[in-house]
Amino acid sequence: MSESQAKWYILHTYSGYESLVKKSIEQMVENGNLQDVILDTKIPTETLIEERNGKRKAYEAKVMPGYVFIKLVYSSQLWFMLTNTRGVTGFVGPNGKAWPLEEDEVKRLHLEDPVVDFTMAVDDNVTVVSGPFEGLVGVIKEIDLAHQKAKVVLNMFGRETAVDMDFIQLEKIANPVVVDSDGE
Repeated sequence: MSESQAKWYILHTYSGYESLVKKSIEQMVENGNLQDVILDTKIPTETLIEERNGKRKAYEAKVMPGYVFIKLVYSSQLWFMLTNTRGVTGFVGPNGKAWPLEEDEVKRLHLEDPVVDFTMAVDDNVTVVSGPFEGLVGVIKEIDLAHQKAKVVLNMFGRETAVDMDFIQLEKIANPVVVDSDGE
């Protein structure tokens, strides 16, 4: 089996059982040597900040409670094993049949980190191609390859502001236009 055949599916679980289901599946993969057919299991979360008694506290909250996302090479044997896991009520799909997610859904849910071939360097001029700063031009000041982020200095409202951006949000400017101080 190849990884190219693997697709993302959604398992419906009892509310509050998401972590238990994820651990059970990871144990099943390890014990049954299923690493080549069950590639990844995720519970999408987001960091929220709550203020209580004047103190701010960050915590992880489930984006979609009651669901576990699983990347696998589908087979009826795996369907049987997964639907009989404690806490799982079934796959999301028509009549409980596993229905794979489309590529745009996988991107929207951020289930996979996009791998970007980043060929830019510090002091390169870039254009922001997506996000709230789309269309602005800036200069790269720092690069973090591990997290696929770059610190970019943007000129906003007449001030230079450093912003952390994902590699995928940036595009190198091939031939930047240089303007003399004389305005020529």
